[in-house]
Amino acid sequence: MPNPTASMLVIGDEILSGRTRDANMHHLAQELTKVGINLCEVRIVSDDRDAIVSALNALRAAHDTVITSGGIGPTHDDITADCVAAAFDVPIDVREDARALLQAHYDSRGMEFNDARQRMARIPEGARLIENPVSIAPGFSIGNVHVMAGVPSVFQAMVASVIPTLTGGAPILSQTLRVDRGEGDIAGPLGQIAADFPDLSIGSYPFQHNGAYGSNIVVRGSDGARVDHAMARLVDLFPA
Repeated sequence: MPNPTASMLVIGDEILSGRTRDANMHHLAQELTKVGINLCEVRIVSDDRDAIVSALNALRAAHDTVITSGGIGPTHDDITADCVAAAFDVPIDVREDARALLQAHYDSRGMEFNDARQRMARIPEGARLIENPVSIAPGFSIGNVHVMAGVPSVFQAMVASVIPTLTGGAPILSQTLRVDRGEGDIAGPLGQIAADFPDLSIGSYPFQHNGAYGSNIVVRGSDGARVDHAMARLVDLFPA
């Protein structure tokens, strides 16, 4: 059986403007690989209601799991929760369990639980909360969509909470062979190897070192014996 698939929706003008570098996709890809879930698609959209709803509906129809990052804070441009509610056509309002978590958090710090902070307790009807041990404000899951914060430390904590609840597959194994030849030299035989191992992902990633060209050939797959077999063929083709 093929591994389950996942996609990611990154939300925020700050990513598209170049002001903020996204680190969450890299972390998510690593964590999903460990449990045998293939991250197949990543989209980045602005803080625009129609763009978020459209992308979310497309991704949740195409993949087993969708994980979003960004847009669930206290400011006016944090509209992800409303967009998710719109995509699922359900109401959204302040939910008591989320409100209580935030109230206790701000009370313990002597901070006002004002209207802006209460926005973070607005949860679409029928959703399940995602724990946030870093800053308390929860994410949430609804259907096959898991909505998480954009701050990397919070995102990573939420991923850790959600990953054990997902149905995984065979963990993806990876081996790399460094070849001190340019891609133009290795493309032909490498293409034949890829054709002989259609169940594996075989990629070439060029580099330049001290003026010389080379390639890192990466073989990925869930069957360790097949990965080993492909690597042995590559070593025979491209000896050190």
